[in-house]
Amino acid sequence: MSDRGYPDAVADEFPPPPTAFTDREDREIEIRPYEGDDEVRESLVEMYDAFDPADRAQGIPPGGEERIREWLDAILGGDCYNVIAWCGDDAAGHATLVPDGDAYELAIFVHQEYQRAGIGTHLIRGLLGHGQANDVEKVWLTVERWNRAAVSLYKKIGFETSDAESFELEMGLRLNADEASAAESGESAAADEPDGDQ
Repeated sequence: MSDRGYPDAVADEFPPPPTAFTDREDREIEIRPYEGDDEVRESLVEMYDAFDPADRAQGIPPGGEERIREWLDAILGGDCYNVIAWCGDDAAGHATLVPDGDAYELAIFVHQEYQRAGIGTHLIRGLLGHGQANDVEKVWLTVERWNRAAVSLYKKIGFETSDAESFELEMGLRLNADEASAAESGESAAADEPDGDQ
């Protein structure tokens, strides 16, 4: 169990993918969950191979095709949840929830050709909707404190700062009620119901 802080309140509902929208550049974008397709995986390898090194944070995405493939093997399988932003047949962005103890870590990447067009917001909302639909309870992320646009976006979505002691901010979101809270609310709802034998 981690000692990370999460908001008490459960976040609003997010739209589960697939979703579609027109970005600020008038491109038709579709957000779809990753479902194990090899062609999709190859499109992600291509996107990350062409990723601007200046957009890497905390060593990810890794550089070089072999390291990209190893990294994708780790995050596209198991208990991870992934969504991809598509512009036609091109992967424009990718977001993932990776299990970490009792929560999931969120990471998002938008290819440089598609940045500042509103895709990141839709990608995160689609990922969180995917997580909600799959009963993910808590999500956390780290963001460099100077990245004001990202911090503002995460706050707007509902993330709250839980640790601000380094050059990075750690932020958390309660996506679904945890099992203990759900059981308590179920018990209290049952206690409030009138007895049918009266």
